[in-house]
Amino acid sequence: MNSKAQSYPKEVVDPHHHFIDTINNPFQSFLKSIAGEVSYLPEQYIQDVIEPLSKIGVKIAGTVHVEAMPDCGANEVSWVETLMCSTEQSSFVKAYVASCDLTLDNVDEELKKVIRAAPSKVRGIRWILDCVGKFQQGKTATHPATLRHDGMDYLKSPKFERGLALLEKYDLSFDLQCAPIQLVGSAATLFAKYPSLKVCIDHLGKPRRLLGDDLQDDGVINLNTKPDELELGIWRKGMKAMAALPNVYVKISMLGYAIPGWMRTQERQALLKSLVLETIEMFGVNRCMVAWNWHVNGSVSDADGASEVGPDAIDLLNMFMYFFEGFTEKDQAQLFAGTAKDFYRLG
Repeated sequence: MNSKAQSYPKEVVDPHHHFIDTINNPFQSFLKSIAGEVSYLPEQYIQDVIEPLSKIGVKIAGTVHVEAMPDCGANEVSWVETLMCSTEQSSFVKAYVASCDLTLDNVDEELKKVIRAAPSKVRGIRWILDCVGKFQQGKTATHPATLRHDGMDYLKSPKFERGLALLEKYDLSFDLQCAPIQLVGSAATLFAKYPSLKVCIDHLGKPRRLLGDDLQDDGVINLNTKPDELELGIWRKGMKAMAALPNVYVKISMLGYAIPGWMRTQERQALLKSLVLETIEMFGVNRCMVAWNWHVNGSVSDADGASEVGPDAIDLLNMFMYFFEGFTEKDQAQLFAGTAKDFYRLG
């Protein structure tokens, strides 16, 4: 990977990151039950992302704070707003993607509460939906977040659709995090019914461990270079179905979930580049945005536990530059900032 011959973008928007404090926040009790005591606060994000990028001349023009499985979405937004008021660079969080269980009987009132927490900044809702059955400690694509509803696939729930339909009423978008198999049928069918609802697929559509685990059982690097064609085919079919909907966008983020330990070999990086370029070809630059997904540390942000190695903010920027070799300056600017500004109405 050689990206240094290209000029870095003058500015980026990071449309996906998290602040967490399960030690002190009672509204993060569910997150604490699955992640333990963990804290990641604005000053750490400044140190890990904003300052390193600033040193090489790249300005963070704004960020979007995305929910992290709080017990109450309104409480999480209010907490981050308080953090921002006490932070030196208090202006960098421009918008929120908040949490709300759209199956609740009182979902309309819950959405109002979330919006009241930051009326000018709540732009969207996310409820993590990755579900291929009950959670099995990471052995499948089912996310531990679905423990909140015992492995039920909300994308097939009439109550979830009823809540989803309310988002347009409040001018809110939806961040869609689900497994590729859910994109193929449930998601594509559901979101086709709501052409005015803006939807953003999180984390490249989450193709899972396409080359297998980062390391073998004996700790040696897995040198497999042949992707799982079944998983890749399901992802491709689902992404094509979603790309056919003009209201659907995608975030190029959490790359290590698709290829754990991509930093270790050029072959892994080349496969990852091919996935990103295929995604951009499907959706176009005007519906794709890069994101750092920063929280806890580089490996967690990049691979969500699938690898112990991960990039720092500059490594990730260089990887993006490698993906976008040969793109025009205008298209790069759209991927690094323009699409996120448009989607989340950042001005």
